[in-house]
Amino acid sequence: MSAKVLVVGDVMTDIIVMPEGPIVRGSDRRAQVRQRPGGSGANQAVWLGAMGADVVFAARVGAEDKDRYEDYFRQRGVKPALTGDAVLPSGVLVTMVDPDGERSFLTDRGANLNLTGADLPGALLDGVGMVMISGYSFFADAPREAVRALVAEAKRRGIAVAIDPASEGFLAEVGADQFIDWTAGADWLFANEDEARALCGAADAEACVMALGAHYGQVVLKRGRHGAALGGRNGIELTLPAPAVDVVDSTGAGDAFAAGFVAALLAGEDKAGAMGKAIAAGARAVQSIGGQPG
Repeated sequence: MSAKVLVVGDVMTDIIVMPEGPIVRGSDRRAQVRQRPGGSGANQAVWLGAMGADVVFAARVGAEDKDRYEDYFRQRGVKPALTGDAVLPSGVLVTMVDPDGERSFLTDRGANLNLTGADLPGALLDGVGMVMISGYSFFADAPREAVRALVAEAKRRGIAVAIDPASEGFLAEVGADQFIDWTAGADWLFANEDEARALCGAADAEACVMALGAHYGQVVLKRGRHGAALGGRNGIELTLPAPAVDVVDSTGAGDAFAAGFVAALLAGEDKAGAMGKAIAAGARAVQSIGGQPG
């Protein structure tokens, strides 16, 4: 398998808001407000670059930001394949971070909504061993059509495909059966516990992995401070714990986890080794603000 990985997903500017206490409706609340580069696909690509992977990132941004973003990704070891949108601006995500590190989001996907097949030519797959698709790309018509065509071409070429559902809220909107219909047959599914429950309809991890294993080659369940589990249609075959760390901001932890797993897998690690690297990356991510390595 080639060690080159193609990531497709959103580019966002993350506005991270960390209030000192509950929001006071109609009045003020002191808070830390920080701006960071983000987007699930962008986060995965940058984490992969930081891990030394050979990574290409395809996405759509506002035309006025294209040169800046291309420079940004190149500086972080990522080969950008960006299209500039003349109509919509780059996406913006407002993240509200609770004192315990839990997050809530307000999302304006902007130019990401206009991703088309022309932005994802088959040539992007040349020499690629893994395609990683952010679930956000399935939640709007044009991007979904584009990434499904890319996935079909990847399968035709025998290239592995990994899907990260990305958003429990958007899964609830489109429905689990619909999302599974769009993504079934992928070699890997990286889902956190909430996303997995939304897709499988079961609270039990073993039952959920088995149910999802009927649609995906391997299911990796991201369990936060409880570590991770991996399995398929026959149930869970591997579990590993996570180290105890101080959580500052969990934004992008799942993206770091997926990147760590894929980078290790493509470097020749077995599944246990890849899981260990993934958990370590997720633990590193929660110890700083933002979804990408500093």
